[in-house]
Amino acid sequence: MKDLKKEISRRNFTKMSALLAGSIPLMGFQNVILNSNQIRNDSIKVHLFSKHLQFLDYNAMSEVAAEMGFDGLDLTVRPKGHVLPNKVEGDLSKAVAAMKKHGLKPKMMTTNVWDINDDLHKKVLATASKLGFSHYRTGWLNYDENKTISESQAFFSQQAKALEEANKSFGLIGCYQNHAGNHVGAPIWDLPPILSATNNEFLGCQYDIRHAVVEGGSSWELGLRLIKPYIKSIVIKDFKWEQVNGKWKPVNTPLGEGMVDFKRYFSLLKKYNINVPVSLHLEYDLGGAEHGATKLTIDKKEVFKRMKKDLTFLKETWQQAE
Repeated sequence: MKDLKKEISRRNFTKMSALLAGSIPLMGFQNVILNSNQIRNDSIKVHLFSKHLQFLDYNAMSEVAAEMGFDGLDLTVRPKGHVLPNKVEGDLSKAVAAMKKHGLKPKMMTTNVWDINDDLHKKVLATASKLGFSHYRTGWLNYDENKTISESQAFFSQQAKALEEANKSFGLIGCYQNHAGNHVGAPIWDLPPILSATNNEFLGCQYDIRHAVVEGGSSWELGLRLIKPYIKSIVIKDFKWEQVNGKWKPVNTPLGEGMVDFKRYFSLLKKYNINVPVSLHLEYDLGGAEHGATKLTIDKKEVFKRMKKDLTFLKETWQQAE
């Protein structure tokens, strides 16, 4: 009897092992689907914010971005941008043609779109959709002083829901950026109540670590944990606090020279399997390019050198983060 039990146990073990082995490919396939946001630990694709190249035309902008090693451009399609909204139908196609010529595929753009009832906003999205873009930054929102925060959030929630429905029809993902100051989303904690009204598919957050650290200080990790389900794209830049004319202010710096702990941040992105488009911003002194100037006060070669330096830091730090 004892030997019979051993034989049955052995057979059951063999049978279960076979079943488990047979299920491994399926389990792996399911993980690919469920963890489709997982980033390879040794690579990161970076798009350069085209605001910093507005002293160049579409072709020159695309050529220099490709030469520096960027994977794409986060194209400004907004007032005072590379593409003006009222000229979007003609100019956006020209910009995309130039990008493709130099091996850059259209993916990210920065807009002032939010109110889907605005005909011009609709035209921007429709045109971008036809040209292959997938992600765009929305316009910013401000709280009405004559309403409570909760009342404003309820109103913005309905707008967000309507915008996501439109985004779905266009096949686009809208991303609302958290921006320091008295803006909606500045403290991070006020965004989920707005975004939770959506299906969290075609509208979410463009997470900006610089602004998150400015507002959150040492608690920025808690904000990241809260907002991570809604993150659809991210912005990379750095800063430090300095006294300017006797007042403490956040001053933008090259990457690695400020207060953002990029190794820790990147390790958390990997831990949370956040794989979204990345936009690099350079808002420290670039002879005016940091503000989107069309004419520079320094040699453009120096601007390119600083851009390349930040890109190198970004990619190397990403590889080092565990």
